[in-house]
Amino acid sequence: MNTMDVLVQSIANFAAESGFMRLNFGYIVMIVIACVLLYLAIAKGFEPLLLVPIAFGILLVNLPGIGIKDEGGLMYYLSLGKDLGIYPPLIFIGVGAMTDFGPLIANPKSLLLGAAAQIGIFVAFLGALLIGFTPEQAAAIGIIGGADGPTSIYTATKLAPELLGAIAVAAYSYMALVPVIQPPVMRMLTSKENRMIKMEQLRPVSSTEKIVFPIIVTISVTLLLPSAGTLVGMLMFGNLLKEVKSTSRLAEVASNGLMSTITILLGLSVGTSTSADKFLTVETLGILCLGLFAFVIGTGTGVVFGNIMCNMTGKKVNPLIGAAGVSAVPMAARVVQKVGQQENPSNFLLMHAMGPNVAGVIGSAIAAGVMLSIYS
Repeated sequence: MNTMDVLVQSIANFAAESGFMRLNFGYIVMIVIACVLLYLAIAKGFEPLLLVPIAFGILLVNLPGIGIKDEGGLMYYLSLGKDLGIYPPLIFIGVGAMTDFGPLIANPKSLLLGAAAQIGIFVAFLGALLIGFTPEQAAAIGIIGGADGPTSIYTATKLAPELLGAIAVAAYSYMALVPVIQPPVMRMLTSKENRMIKMEQLRPVSSTEKIVFPIIVTISVTLLLPSAGTLVGMLMFGNLLKEVKSTSRLAEVASNGLMSTITILLGLSVGTSTSADKFLTVETLGILCLGLFAFVIGTGTGVVFGNIMCNMTGKKVNPLIGAAGVSAVPMAARVVQKVGQQENPSNFLLMHAMGPNVAGVIGSAIAAGVMLSIYS
């Protein structure tokens, strides 16, 4: 074989190994989806800390030939933290260390709003059963309605690992799209007069109350529902680190270094679980539709219960805060603040909305515990 033949053969071999030669319609669709999500995260600011790692993971796993998820590849090992249910509880430590439970302690009635918003979980569960998913799969899908990504992933790893990619992407996508999805539902279910209601300032909460609260919640929830103990316990542990002055350094690590690291690893792991052959299915479409429906229902039931509280208290509660009962912290509370100020520029609802928002985090973890105790 002469030099020219060798050169031609080398070029042919190179071309055959190129990813361009392996592209198919599925890969192209997923690459487009990844680019759209990156655009929403970067250009539109839709929760870039979540969407950028997820979208880039989707991009990586759908570039043919890279082998990033193959056994021995980078994401093969990093994804074990997701598949084994390790990352979500660690995320909860960071969430707890970043969250002020003061508004919930100051206004315990917020727990009712957080509970009401979890109805979306059970609506999605029933819907999934009706369209043919198994009870275990339906339970995992239902948690999407709480708009809680880590809890959705944790539940899916235990009950329906085969649906993990679709469930995780749906949960985190709807979390990122809270500013788009919630406002129309909030306006549809409230009057302009009620949206303008200004609420009284919350009472001050002592440091002792803030320290005792996570301990009591951990004990009571875990004794009542052991299957929820891991998530609720890690959430409360992170919050305890925040409230105890002598552990402020640990709280700083949990809310910054640990939270950022696990968010990157979890986001990439979620993204790389969405290869075209597993993601582009009828099941995935059903999960995405059920998740959106459940999230809308959860927002709606929270607002409806907010209207009930508004009427029962003589217009002292702005019903918008019910929308924060989903557990997208603090995004849902910020949306309540924004919508309230659009109606009344002097209205400050953020701290009032944080009560049901934090209650929603606890509520979704408890709902997941209920599902796990029944179906695991």
